[in-house]
Amino acid sequence: MTLPLDPQAVPLTPVEGGVYRVTGTRIPLDTIVHAFNRGESAEGIVDAYPTLALRDVYAIIGYYLTNRAAVDAYVAEHDARAEEIKREITSRPDYQQWRERLMARKAELDARQVSAK
Repeated sequence: MTLPLDPQAVPLTPVEGGVYRVTGTRIPLDTIVHAFNRGESAEGIVDAYPTLALRDVYAIIGYYLTNRAAVDAYVAEHDARAEEIKREITSRPDYQQWRERLMARKAELDARQVSAK
């Protein structure tokens, strides 16, 4: 018996903004790389993100291990951009006001829970 040895495409699709997502999902490549680097197994990643297929996660991990330097550079670039956006958003006055209202509401709910006991 002969096994098929045809190359298989990596299940990644480029989308707007230079982001790569797992084909057919909204899960970005970064998510899988970060989970893998935290020590999560392919099965654990699929458990956390049920829209993923196990075969796709294994294919992406294989791609990552083969192209680690390029993927790490891509992830680092996107992580830096995400931090920049986060700093920009959290520095806005309206964000600070929203956060203060949210924290006051949380304190109120926590006090209600304590008094209900």
